[in-house]
Parts: sequence; structure tokens; C-alpha cells
Amino acid sequence: MGAGLLSTATAAALVVPATQAAAVSDMTAALAVSPTALPTFPFGGPPGDPYACMDVDVFGCSIVFGGSGIPIPHQDYIDAVNERFIQPLNPGFTPQALFTPEGLQPFTGVKTLPLDVSMAQGLTMLQLAVDKQFDLGHAVNLYGYSQSASIDTLLMRQYLALPPDQRPDADQLTFTFLGNPNTPNGGLMQIFNLPEFGGSVPIASLGLTLNGATPDGPWATNNYTLEYDGFADFPRYPLNMLANLNAVAGILYTHNQYPMLPMTPDGQLANAILLPGSVDYVGELPDGVTASTATNYWMIPTEDLPLLEPFRGSPLGNAIADLVQPSLRVLVNLGYGQIEHGWDAGPANVPTTLGLFPDVNPMDVLTALVNGAQQGWQDFVQDLGSLSSAVADGPDTAVDLAALTMPSLVDIANAFSGSISAINGALMVTGDILNALTTTLPAAMAQVFFSELSQGNLIDAIGLPLAAATGLGSLAAGFELIGIMHATSQIQTEFAGLFG
Repeated sequence: MGAGLLSTATAAALVVPATQAAAVSDMTAALAVSPTALPTFPFGGPPGDPYACMDVDVFGCSIVFGGSGIPIPHQDYIDAVNERFIQPLNPGFTPQALFTPEGLQPFTGVKTLPLDVSMAQGLTMLQLAVDKQFDLGHAVNLYGYSQSASIDTLLMRQYLALPPDQRPDADQLTFTFLGNPNTPNGGLMQIFNLPEFGGSVPIASLGLTLNGATPDGPWATNNYTLEYDGFADFPRYPLNMLANLNAVAGILYTHNQYPMLPMTPDGQLANAILLPGSVDYVGELPDGVTASTATNYWMIPTEDLPLLEPFRGSPLGNAIADLVQPSLRVLVNLGYGQIEHGWDAGPANVPTTLGLFPDVNPMDVLTALVNGAQQGWQDFVQDLGSLSSAVADGPDTAVDLAALTMPSLVDIANAFSGSISAINGALMVTGDILNALTTTLPAAMAQVFFSELSQGNLIDAIGLPLAAATGLGSLAAGFELIGIMHATSQIQTEFAGLFG
């Protein structure tokens, strides 16, 4: 959902002149201050063409819209996903940009649209765009990334609700999903959707609804997920706090990587794994489980744990991250019921909800931890070998006072005003989160408790509400962190702008 996190437009608004930015950066380095910053989406420039498919001679049209924080897809972004995901699956299709609101408060800012409103408006815009292409006689590929994959899910549900003779034919429509929050096994929209909730979990104070899995339709669909992407690959066993925190970090550091995946023969995308339950999967499935009608589910392995990304900004921090990562990865993977990889092993097409405890051999875990410690030490020693040269080549942190100019009284007042506005916005997010934690969450926990208790499931009656509270609490902490980071970035920008 939060593909951009800090949108290109927002990032552009934070840019200050090069001389003053360098001076402020040097001052920050000299004071040994590490500013808090959100990862940015590295695409900009001119917007994509919203009329690219209006020629009646177009072979097929791929409608491209962004994720949260990316209401207007830029052309370089469209080019990147066209090369990686559209042409390999739909050769000859013409990509066309589509504007949608793509709001996800607070990920896209505290004064932007909440998710439910944004998705409802986006669905209307998408429906109009698709109908236009059908009227022109074009086959359509719907490319959905993050929130736009969820909007595509809503449209797919609408089509499936129609009589079969009124639905688009299989040769008229295809779907391509990246970082889909509605992924049946691992998607954030589905993992907390326990049967007691009847298919959706509304969280009114945050303006979002956990609305379940993308359905299995007759249209060819490819669903790509990056390992540890917290929106599309959330831990199945959320009592594992390390796995939860890693997934929250994955929302920040992994979820925005899809358009930048390397295209090399040995790169991540080339090594994507076709998961059980896919239409083209040739392995055995559990008894009673059938493969998807037309969907392939792809998992893209991730080299580094997102949880350790904040430490990798310096040579020493990177060495420490490499030291702990092999063993920490084992502990994180237990949140998925695995040791070697970070996704649930169950069929990818089966809507899956959270569980209590993974079925893993403790001796296998111990062996993996010991092996991980040995591997981590080897990586640490290797990193230390290059640490001294990296430090020697580090930047000069001298402060160039000549590049700084004193601000006016009005500039100072405006900086304080903007900072107060940022703090007020962060407090609004905090209030909404506390509202959800003290109203919606206890009610949901009680509903699950009494439902399981009435069926005689005492362990689940206690454990499932606790697991849900742990997982949702971790997400709430992540939402709060995002709000604070937005406020911190805005405050830093307000005062950095004084020196110019």
C-alpha cells in the first residue's frame, strides 16, 4: 500500500539549494547527528501519458497506476515496470498512466486521504478507464502495485459478482500485482481476517478496512511478492515480535523495491520462486487443495533483513548487521513457520489467517542458530577488513560557514509555524492509533475470544486474540513511527530552509 511512502512530489518539496544543503549536511555530520528520514521513491520527471492507448490500432493496453503516495505515475517509473513486469507477461501491450488518489494516512502524510476513501475513488477512476479501453476493442492488462493492487482486487470482485455472460472474457483482461496487500497467504488485508469477522475488519479511526484476499478469477494473473514485504508477506505467527518488527521495517525498506529489481540473469527477479497453489505449479498440493484457476504466485527472495537496514548506513553498522543477520534471520523466519525462508509454506492461493505457534523442530532451530552464528562471525571479520579503508576515505565533515546566511525574523516565524503544524499532525495520528487500540482492538479480541470459547477451543480463545493484538500492535507502532518520521522530516526541512 505504501509504495512511495514519501512521494516524489513530497520529496521534491523537501529539496533545498545545493550550497545550503551541503552546509547543513556538513554541520549535521560535524555534530554527529543522524537525521531521521523516510525512504523515498526514486522516480520523478514528467508524468506518464494518460492517453497512450487511445489509438484504435493499439494491440493491448496496460493501465499503470501507482501505489500509496504516487497518485501520478512518472514516465521513468512506467518504463521501469514496463520492462520488468508488463512486456515479459503481455508483450506488445502499450502502458498508459492512470491518475488515482493513492492516499494512505499517515504513510502519505497526516493530511492526506485515508485508505478506504482513496480506494473507493480509485475504483471509480479505474472502472471508467477500463470501460473506455473495452469500448475501443483493446485487451487490457491491469498493473497494480501496492494500494492499486487492492483497487484491482475490488474491481475483480465486482466482475465476479456479475453473471458469467456479463464478465470480461479471459482473453480481454489480465492482472499483474506487485506487493499486493490482498495476497491470499501473507497479505496484510487477509492475515488478520479471522472467520469471526465475517470477511472484513473495519478500523474506523484510521479509515481503513482489512477486507480479505484477492479472489481466484478466470483471468490470467501474476502476483509478485518480495520476501519480508510487510504489506504482502506478513508473518503468519505474529506472537513472534521479531518477525513483526521485521515486517514493519519491510514496509519501509522493501515494499518500494519492486520497480528497481535488477534485471541480471542472476538477479532477484530472475530467481523468483513459483509457489505451491499457482496454476502452473507442478508439485503436489495438500489433500483437499486445488491449484488456482489462473493465478501464478511468485515469491522474490530478499538478501538482507529489513530490520537491519537502519544499521547499514556506515561500514561499522553494516559489519554489525552482517554479524547478527544469519542467526536473526532464523528467529524472524520462525514467524512464518520456517527456518530457511520468510514466507508461509502453505498453498499461496488459499486465504490464510494468523496462527499461534509454528510446527518446527526445536533441534533444527538450535542447529540453524549455531550455524548462523558461525556464518555471521565470518561475515563480520570479512567486513572489518575493509572498514579501515572506508573510514580513511570518509567525507570531510568541516562546516562551510561561508555557505550559510542568517534568516530573517519572518523566516524563523514560518519555520516555527511549520514545525508546530508537523507536531500537531503527528499528535493527530497518535490519537487515531490510540483510538483504534482502545476501541476496535479490544472489541475484536472479545469477539474472537467468545466465539472460540463457545466452540470449546480454550487455547485458541486465549491465544488468537493475543496473537492478533501482538500483530496489530506492532503495526500500530509502525504507523506511529511513520507519523513521527514525517513530522521529524518536516521539522528538519523547515529549519534547514533557514540557511540559504
